[in-house]
Amino acid sequence: MESSSSCSLVEKIKVKIFSSNVDPYTYICPSAYDTAWLAMIPDSHNPSKPMFKNCLQWLINNQNEQGFWGDCDASAKPSLETLPATLASMVALKKWNTGTLLIQRGLSFIEANTEKLLKDIENCCPCWFIIVFPAMVRLSECAGIEIVFPDTVTETMSSIFLHQQKLLDKEELVGKHGFSPLLSYLEALPPWYKVSEEDICSNLSGDGSLFQSPSATAKAFMATGNIDSLSYLESLIQRCPNGVPQTYPMDEDLIKLCMINQLQRLGLAEHFDKEIEENLAKIYRKYVDQESWVKPTNMTEAQLHKDSLAFHLLRMHGYNVSPSLSFGWFLYDEEIRASIQKEQEHMSTTILSMYRASNLIFCGENEVEDFKSFTRDLLNKCLLTKNGEPNTILSQLQQMVQHELNTHWLGQTDHLKHRMWIENYDTNLLWKGKTSHVRISHFHNIDLLELAMQNYEFKQSIFIHELEELTRWVKDYGVTKMGFGREKTTYCYYSIAAATTYPNHSYVRTLVAKSAILITIVDDFFDKEGSLRDLKHFTNAIIRWDSKGLNGHGKVIFNALDNLVSETATKYLEQGGIHDIKSGLQDLWCETFLSWLEEAKWNKKGQPPTIHDYLKNGMLSIAIHTMILPASCFLNPTFADQNLRPPQYQTITKLLMFICRMLNDMQSYKRETEEGKWNFLQLSLMMNPNLKMEDSIAEGREIIDEMTKEFLQRVLVDGESNLPKPCKLLHLTCLKVFHMFYNSSNAFDSDTQLLEDISNAFYLPLRRSTTPSNINLSRRYSVPKMKGLTLQKLRFGGSFKLINASTSFGLHQAISLPALRNGYGIITLNPKPLIPCQFI
Repeated sequence: MESSSSCSLVEKIKVKIFSSNVDPYTYICPSAYDTAWLAMIPDSHNPSKPMFKNCLQWLINNQNEQGFWGDCDASAKPSLETLPATLASMVALKKWNTGTLLIQRGLSFIEANTEKLLKDIENCCPCWFIIVFPAMVRLSECAGIEIVFPDTVTETMSSIFLHQQKLLDKEELVGKHGFSPLLSYLEALPPWYKVSEEDICSNLSGDGSLFQSPSATAKAFMATGNIDSLSYLESLIQRCPNGVPQTYPMDEDLIKLCMINQLQRLGLAEHFDKEIEENLAKIYRKYVDQESWVKPTNMTEAQLHKDSLAFHLLRMHGYNVSPSLSFGWFLYDEEIRASIQKEQEHMSTTILSMYRASNLIFCGENEVEDFKSFTRDLLNKCLLTKNGEPNTILSQLQQMVQHELNTHWLGQTDHLKHRMWIENYDTNLLWKGKTSHVRISHFHNIDLLELAMQNYEFKQSIFIHELEELTRWVKDYGVTKMGFGREKTTYCYYSIAAATTYPNHSYVRTLVAKSAILITIVDDFFDKEGSLRDLKHFTNAIIRWDSKGLNGHGKVIFNALDNLVSETATKYLEQGGIHDIKSGLQDLWCETFLSWLEEAKWNKKGQPPTIHDYLKNGMLSIAIHTMILPASCFLNPTFADQNLRPPQYQTITKLLMFICRMLNDMQSYKRETEEGKWNFLQLSLMMNPNLKMEDSIAEGREIIDEMTKEFLQRVLVDGESNLPKPCKLLHLTCLKVFHMFYNSSNAFDSDTQLLEDISNAFYLPLRRSTTPSNINLSRRYSVPKMKGLTLQKLRFGGSFKLINASTSFGLHQAISLPALRNGYGIITLNPKPLIPCQFI
């Protein structure tokens, strides 16, 4: 049960984010840079005073303790964005002869940090920085602020100033496609770059703004005195009196989409299901009625970010969204594509969002294929230096990009994705604006981050307890003492727990894990241990559902299986089930055993089946349906009526069975060839002797991709399958499990490949390099206490050895995990141990 503090925090966030009277602008961090520019505007009636005193006061109140203005990254370190923001803020203070101490602290920050911040971009300097930073240096000097830059940055500074001149010489004042044009940086254009009053006024929007940029509009008003620009600025201050955003007006639907996305990435969506669905329903109505679908004026990047987020979130929540409607407006416009390629560094956050959206491809959506290829190429370039060499030092965003490119999205487990977002990334970062990233305000982000930490740790405590119970069951029925095959209790539980993280699905996780454990043991028994005569005898006992005549391994397996079936049927009735499903469960297992026996006949007799026969039988022998169909009964009581008895399986289930068989065969063919087992790849080569193994693998991958598109459409789109939605999502969860095990390697048969992931999922405390001071990192949930000081022989398939077991400990202790070699290692617990005594 969750703590009262978590429940109260959920209610607090609901009020702060989803109340109808909450202004969406409060979700967004003010921009120090833009606020400074408004603070520079003199009062028309009293030029010795600032027109917008609130902005000046905001600067006085919001200098970081390290001396900079602007936002820091996830590690509480100043980002590149803080350099121009700090310079602009000091200029505003200097102009009104206030904040002398603040200016001195700002100068100290500039002197101490410029070298490091510029070093981070020496191989890839952003265009916006090339425009803005030299301008703010000049402006500071003109204001009489003496900046002392270290001698070590002289060459870099000269290069940036030179690049600014080259960039200004070749760029148009106003581009065609809504990317940030030079004129949107009006406040940063040097005196020698002539911009006429006509240039400014002819490009003002109907609201009086210059490209919805407060800083550029502030400069435009100071240069022209345009009354419409003044009205825009006054309207801005009225809406945002405590610091202004870097874009105004902002697209409120985009803000809501970003907040929903943030809740999901932090693993908090389960607490706000109703609110998320209500907001997505409103957004979908606007999306369908394109006239109501606000498209940010002169802001192609914001529109791309909005459309990709909407496509991804709406499609994942069952809405029928059109890729042509979402992406067609730019995908086949070569000039816009060229502009995106040119702005790829500036747009990297948005391009990453576009790439994630492109993962959700359905059959026949060729435009999404093109979209995916286009964004993937751009992200790969984001990892290179300007010389085209691999970047050896990656920013946090680049590390996120690298992870997305290297790991198939279906192979990324939800639980660990939530951990990664909490620990390693700017959790309040939304998208890139003109001179800085748009971020969630600290007022909201602190609460979100604290709830995310509590939520993650609560799930860890549940997972540890469930794994202990599962381990006890495996031991009680002697499954760990078989003496042959793969013992994968921890792997089986981890895979389903990490992929479906709702705490109230405890028995679903346990049932799938128990089924997977038995399937692994029985599969190995049929492959390696039993003679064909023994296997036939064993299968006949399963068909009769009677252990008479069984002994040894066969009896152990039967007893464990009988317990599982009886337990499942009993719990189903206890939880409101309508019918007794025991015979249906037995039929399901009988069908699976018959498929294993058929494979054993082929393998032991050396008789190759046809590919058709192999795949027809292999869909059953992979046994994914044997895991998920019984579990689905607990997600919807009516599921068992028509979906449990073979062979009446839904198309969505058959697709899953086929894809999982193919994924397994892609990675296990080497082991199976050594063991004398038939595999899709081998049979494909036998039928096509001119093919090479890589050709057969490519053919298999292509089949998987096409089947996955149809599968995703049936899972995600409401009405494409008559299965209840929770059951469809469990199908998707199990596909993700198989991708985790078999997408790029055979992780399931490795003793060590998933070791670090399992530790992070269950045992290791969250690690954030910095945490707001009011967030309590101590654990709030209790699990059974354990004893010990040191654990040795860390290896899957065995158990931990406890030595010096004397000290009681809970979940709040720190842990150090050294590198492991050859599957072995020693976990040093500091100061007290955290890992439970068995890891089986």
